[in-house]
Amino acid sequence: MSEAEHVCDHTDVAPGDESRSGREIASSIRTYVIGFTLVSLLTVVSFSLPATHLVWAPGVPVVLIVFAIAQMGVHLVFFLHITTAPDNTNNVLALAFGVLIVVTLIIAGSLWIIANLNHNMAAMDVMMNMER
Repeated sequence: MSEAEHVCDHTDVAPGDESRSGREIASSIRTYVIGFTLVSLLTVVSFSLPATHLVWAPGVPVVLIVFAIAQMGVHLVFFLHITTAPDNTNNVLALAFGVLIVVTLIIAGSLWIIANLNHNMAAMDVMMNMER
């Protein structure tokens, strides 16, 4: 098979380029609408919750973190279509690797900042002599 014939061969398609039936398209649209509704609801609740007295004031940051994690889950499932299906292993591994890199950068950056702050701070005896 020549290269020109291979380019025109319609049996070799990339994921997402397959032809879809009307039922599959309707199912996909329904999935996006459900995801959009959930994300919108979580966003509205996250912005309006601190203004109410439904949650004990010191617990508001915890509730907001829970809503943020829930919203990330909705985005991953409904919009990025990351599931635990066997054909989705590469997506899950890429997500896990990304999370590992971000967590590593946060920890390394925090340690670097703490070390620089500790090194650049004046000693306590120097601070005491400055007050006199």
